[in-house]
Amino acid sequence: MDREYARPLDVPAMARTALMSAGHFARQFKLAYGETPYNYLMTRRIERAKALLRRGDLTVTEVCMEVGCTSLGSFSSRFTELVGETPSAYRARCHEATAVVPACYAKVATRPVRFREARS
Repeated sequence: MDREYARPLDVPAMARTALMSAGHFARQFKLAYGETPYNYLMTRRIERAKALLRRGDLTVTEVCMEVGCTSLGSFSSRFTELVGETPSAYRARCHEATAVVPACYAKVATRPVRFREARS
């Protein structure tokens, strides 16, 4: 999933490869990674989108399509949910400070984190 983030998510195919039912695979995936396969994939897509937006040579729509999203509205909503600002605002911000940071460190520092509400 990390390498093939731009391809459509096929949980049943992944489950077959792991010799599990789709439901069992999804439960085990969430147990291992802390999020569903879809949320994990979207986090990878947004992570890649952030890198492309920092480059600044693609439009938000081009970035959306490049990372495998088919709906600009859904992409923007998820990006805003995970990053805390719209893709356009993120792209417009100055990113010079992270330009000198090695890519492996920048990836960790800029990884999107899903904010969960505290439950009573």
